[in-house]
Amino acid sequence: MNFTLKPKGIQAALAKIQFRTQAFIDGKFCPSASGKTYASINPANGKPITTIAACDASDINRAVAVARKAFADGRWSRQSAAERKAVLLKFVGLLEANAMEIALLDSLDAGKPIYDCVNIDIPDSIQCIHWHAELVDKLHERVSPSGPDIVSMIVREPIGVVGMILPWNFPAQMLAWKIGPALAAGNSLVIKPAKQTSLSALRIAELASAAGLPDGVLNVVPGAGSVLGPALSRHMDVDMVAFTGSTSVGRDLLRYSSESNLKRIILELGGKNPQVVLADADIDLVAPHAVNSAFWNMGENCSSGSRLIVHRSIKDALVAKIIEQTKAWPIGDPLDPNTRVGPLIEPSHMKTVLNYIKIAQAEGGQLVLGGKQVLKKTGGNFVELTIFDEVTNAMTIAKEEIFGPVLAVIPVDSDEEAIAVANDTNYGLAASLYTSDLTKAHRFARAIRAGVVSVNTFSEGDHTTPFGGFKESGFFGRDKSSYAHEQYTELKTVWMQLG
Repeated sequence: MNFTLKPKGIQAALAKIQFRTQAFIDGKFCPSASGKTYASINPANGKPITTIAACDASDINRAVAVARKAFADGRWSRQSAAERKAVLLKFVGLLEANAMEIALLDSLDAGKPIYDCVNIDIPDSIQCIHWHAELVDKLHERVSPSGPDIVSMIVREPIGVVGMILPWNFPAQMLAWKIGPALAAGNSLVIKPAKQTSLSALRIAELASAAGLPDGVLNVVPGAGSVLGPALSRHMDVDMVAFTGSTSVGRDLLRYSSESNLKRIILELGGKNPQVVLADADIDLVAPHAVNSAFWNMGENCSSGSRLIVHRSIKDALVAKIIEQTKAWPIGDPLDPNTRVGPLIEPSHMKTVLNYIKIAQAEGGQLVLGGKQVLKKTGGNFVELTIFDEVTNAMTIAKEEIFGPVLAVIPVDSDEEAIAVANDTNYGLAASLYTSDLTKAHRFARAIRAGVVSVNTFSEGDHTTPFGGFKESGFFGRDKSSYAHEQYTELKTVWMQLG
């Protein structure tokens, strides 16, 4: 994204935005079947941004029918890999040309700092689609060694109509993580963006169409998750549903699959992720990563390192450095390029986070930073960066996913205890490990039960590495990498007897 992030430039770009507010079905925008709409609210000031089509089950049925027709006639599914690649690369070019607009849409809709949208979310989104576009013509099918009279081919085919249910915390990025591999594989899609954050998905769908993606291949149906999620997940003509969100909703989707056509369900769910700091760790290295892990995106991040499990001998010194590091994270207007902490997504979620803070105090956690709602006069949902010391793993804030800017510091007395506490959770999405000992780094990284373990850094990997979780943090699937591409396909054996 080649532009300077300055207030005047942001305001100038903002003035040019035209919101796409209708459903995108069969290559065009259209109102909901009922004609109903809902207000999309800016979390930074509590004011409506625009009104968006409030779709229902009839709109899902229409989108699925269109997607099925597109898949069946092969307008995308039977294009060659090279043809799909060409369209996707043109799509990437349009995303790059409109990157600032998409960044602003996510900043307005989700309250995300524009700094993060410009420097992290949207570049990563574009890179994801680019990566899968380049992958599509480099995958080779196989012939098995079945003998001289047999040709046995092992091939992958697109799975069909894929429903996608997206979260509100990374609107464009989670969309890209799913549509990149799914489109590259040749599927047709029905996308249900989060009700709170539909604007970037609608604009991105329009850009995909402008790039030459055939009508009906990518459809976006906005509206309430409680209405559209079950309609999509129970639909008998949907072959697969990919979901990122809460573990409780993930359970519902598995039930809907069992009640319908046993469609494939892939789930990327919650986390209560440990940052494990051993006694030999360099606390100057740890502190900025610990702050980033806990507070990036206001802690509204499934891979947030919300449990800091640290050896007691270095705990006080590390906590002091972490508190000092938070001074570099100003809270305020997400459209200010200096802001690192924006508002939480909506008032009800802010209330939930503040309630967790009260529970932590009641259970004996020592509040050493933050803990309050701030900037009330803005009308936004702002909560201070919050740190609790002397937390035990039995406390509520150490067990339940808060999805807010709250860090629980858990002291331990040995390396073995640190790993045991790290694994003492129902979740297993991500973890970070800090040590100066190479042997410990290898041994304990393997011992931690999580889908992604970063060592001496906070990271989710890159587009060559899969992202997903163990235990209640995931089910079956992974985002990113060639593994993500494969999960949007069916594996077929073609057995041919030679004469």
